[in-house]
Amino acid sequence: MKQHDSQLSLWWLAIRPRTLPAAAAPVAVGAAMAIHDTVFSLLPVVAAFMGALLLQIAVNLANDYFDAKNDIDSEARLGPVRVTQSGLIPPGRVKGAMILCLTLAALIFIYMTKVGGLPIFTVGVASVLAALAYSGGPYPLASHGLGELFVFIFFGLVAVCGTYWVQAVSLSWLVVAASLPPGFLISAIMVVNNLRDRNTDSVAGKRTLAVRLGEINTIRLYRNLIALSYLVVLLLSGLSSDPAILLPFATLPIARSMWREIKAAKGSELNETLARTAKFSLLFSLLFAVGLAV
Repeated sequence: MKQHDSQLSLWWLAIRPRTLPAAAAPVAVGAAMAIHDTVFSLLPVVAAFMGALLLQIAVNLANDYFDAKNDIDSEARLGPVRVTQSGLIPPGRVKGAMILCLTLAALIFIYMTKVGGLPIFTVGVASVLAALAYSGGPYPLASHGLGELFVFIFFGLVAVCGTYWVQAVSLSWLVVAASLPPGFLISAIMVVNNLRDRNTDSVAGKRTLAVRLGEINTIRLYRNLIALSYLVVLLLSGLSSDPAILLPFATLPIARSMWREIKAAKGSELNETLARTAKFSLLFSLLFAVGLAV
């Protein structure tokens, strides 16, 4: 029984639970927009969430597997333990779990394609390929400074708009605008991750955006992503007569704290900053979703 529990804890470590709000936040906003436009449908929303969650887990497992395979991870890294590099789970099993998650996500996209048609099929294929290309393949996105852009596109624009599309089978500029804050904030999670690993990534030859920008500019990027999220909400409120859209501004005290913390935290302290950023991202998006829905 203890061995079984130990294995479960290792897999829990492997899927990196602190990053999983990235799957819930954009789906909540997409569902809220559908409620706002009276086109909400529960089953497609559940499917969108499960698809996003499986893709997030697959990306995490792929990153763990490919970074170990490509000798990017080492004992010097400051982030949470990587199960492949540390030998806690055999590489073949991590790779198999990644493939399983991608397969299950593909099956969900088959259902969503029946609901949303060819655009969703295209999104599904692109999402699975991008999940593999994030850390693997001949040109790993994460190793060439494209990780934040990948996250913004697929866990912001695509996730929000895709969730809305499978309910309404249409799209509007307002839905696209609503996808920006979740995309910015989920990208901010990635910024913290890469800021923490900047030195070890540089030694390993991994040219993340934090390596390219340097510490000061990476901190500025993080702060700008938070500021832009509030700016979009403010602009959308100007187009609406309902003050509920401004609900995310209740998180301003947290944002101020994160604004200071990103500069003060060093090394492994950024692990907690990453976790707080993920929680902040989810809270902001949920409040934003409530404001949009009402």
